[in-house]
Amino acid sequence: MIKTPYLLFLGDAPDQLAAKVAQGIKDWRPDHAVGQFRLPGCGADLGLADLTLQQARTAGAQTLVIGVANRGGVISQAWKKVLVMALEEGFDLASGLHNLLRDELDLVAVAEACGRSLHDVRVPSVKYPIASGIKRTGKRCLAVGTDCSVGKMYTALAMDLEMKKRGTKSSFRATGQTGILVTGDGVPLDAVIADFMAGSVEWLTPDNDGDHWDHIEGQGSIFHVSYSGVSMALIHGGQPDAVILSHEPTRTHMRGLPGYGLQSLEALRDTVLPLARIANPACQVVGVSVNTQHLSETDALSYLADVELRMGLPAVDPFRQGAGRLVDALAAI
Repeated sequence: MIKTPYLLFLGDAPDQLAAKVAQGIKDWRPDHAVGQFRLPGCGADLGLADLTLQQARTAGAQTLVIGVANRGGVISQAWKKVLVMALEEGFDLASGLHNLLRDELDLVAVAEACGRSLHDVRVPSVKYPIASGIKRTGKRCLAVGTDCSVGKMYTALAMDLEMKKRGTKSSFRATGQTGILVTGDGVPLDAVIADFMAGSVEWLTPDNDGDHWDHIEGQGSIFHVSYSGVSMALIHGGQPDAVILSHEPTRTHMRGLPGYGLQSLEALRDTVLPLARIANPACQVVGVSVNTQHLSETDALSYLADVELRMGLPAVDPFRQGAGRLVDALAAI
């Protein structure tokens, strides 16, 4: 078990989106977030107290969590001094990067000398099956995006929270490092061998009561040439009954791919739905989730109204406005 609470390490994240792991923990498990630690030049700020390692330990922090999601998931050499000092100060370390803590021999040596633990979240701990495609009982909802990092996890968490408030049966199913750190369980999908990815999603969302909804954390985008593989595994392995389209309207190109413009919500709907109906012919697109964090309240409401008129679907920012209307849309499934 990863000890809580956390000191969230933002390192030298160039912008807010690069610190999305830490942001997710702060937004959904604020009781676990004692403060933040930033290196000079860091372009992200969670609005938490900037603490030294000693201050964070005094405040009760047990684990320093690497809250940065950089391209390729690497442990920067610029971070090493702080990570070593954290172990010496009495912290455990936790990371969801592809570059594993346990493969960094200098960190392993210090952790062993100090009696501290290294937690690599992005390591599959189960021997997953190959997908069978057999229909499972219960219901499943999947958020799919026009791009990566547009709010798919926030959508699933917000819908799960709303259903629990209503007393209905619901589970959030984590498939990425942030979701796993938020909930403590899940499948690190992008670290699963390709042939077993869809099977791992089947394993994660097993047979359940007929009125139980699994809200599956979305990953990547079917349009993103770097990360479309995980999206496809979720679409087929998840066999969703309901799909939520997710979008961030202020971007000018795909995240990390300046040569690729964003596709429209209509294109996403028309691409994903036929693919989803291969595994579940009854699948429906039921709503639109828009990440409006970079829009004013007036502009956000105007944009949502336009999307709703165009798409004929409820369109909301579930983090800003709540997920009630998206949950209402599931009732017709």
